Amino acid sequence: MPDKQIHDDDYLRFRHFLERRCGIVLGDNKQYLVRSRLSPLMRKHGYQQLSEVVDEVVNETCRGLVDEVIDAMTTNETLWFRDSYPFQLLSDTILPDYKSQPSPLKIWCAACSSGQEPYSVAMTIKEFSRRYPGSFRAGVQILGTDISSEMLERCREGRYDNLSLSRGLSEERRRQFFDDMGQGVLTVKNEIKSMVQFRSLNLLDSFSMLGKFDVVFCRNVLIYFSAEMKSRILSKVASSLNQGGALFLGASESMAGLSDDFELERRPTGLYYIKK
Repeated sequence: MPDKQIHDDDYLRFRHFLERRCGIVLGDNKQYLVRSRLSPLMRKHGYQQLSEVVDEVVNETCRGLVDEVIDAMTTNETLWFRDSYPFQLLSDTILPDYKSQPSPLKIWCAACSSGQEPYSVAMTIKEFSRRYPGSFRAGVQILGTDISSEMLERCREGRYDNLSLSRGLSEERRRQFFDDMGQGVLTVKNEIKSMVQFRSLNLLDSFSMLGKFDVVFCRNVLIYFSAEMKSRILSKVASSLNQGGALFLGASESMAGLSDDFELERRPTGLYYIKK
């Protein structure tokens, strides 16, 4: 009978592997998470013990399995217009400053998971442009990045079922920005999909090839990293932002003690950071 238990020494080795490859820090008592994420791969590849999967991954003897494990451990559920206030601030406070600039508005959504955030940004900009015709004549470029190749494929397809669409998406936006494909599946309309590009990026790697951005969303991802790694990532994000560019973190995240590159901007509806 398959053994789905993960022993202490295997868990420790796997924790070190995951931090080395992705920067993600697992706590001392997250064995249940590893079991739940890796057990399907154990069955899929015919392993009898979870320790066999750990051995293969830690020793990196099977590249395909390593990629699948990273996908499994870094995939997170997300929402449309998550927390709402960043998109309200984007529309009310930030977009007006960029609507007439001679260069394209460039926005980066880091760790974009299954695509809800960059598509929510695109919808926000489309709604703004309808209210203010003639905005962004130089164009808009939205980039979504993630470490998971499986998630990136889902992002590019832009196909979502009724359950995922019910999480934060209003009926009005659903009608405006999606095509009904039948059988409970809707796809993002081309006018929104064409605004977003997706590419693979490990946040431990260099950001220099991405270029410069006016706005960066790096939300609900820093919580998985050590303080040292958070500081490094924030430094690289600062280098990727144009002067005066805006950074959004997650609602429960803070950069206190991690970076001196930003100033906190408080508004009645929420907060964000400005590159000094």
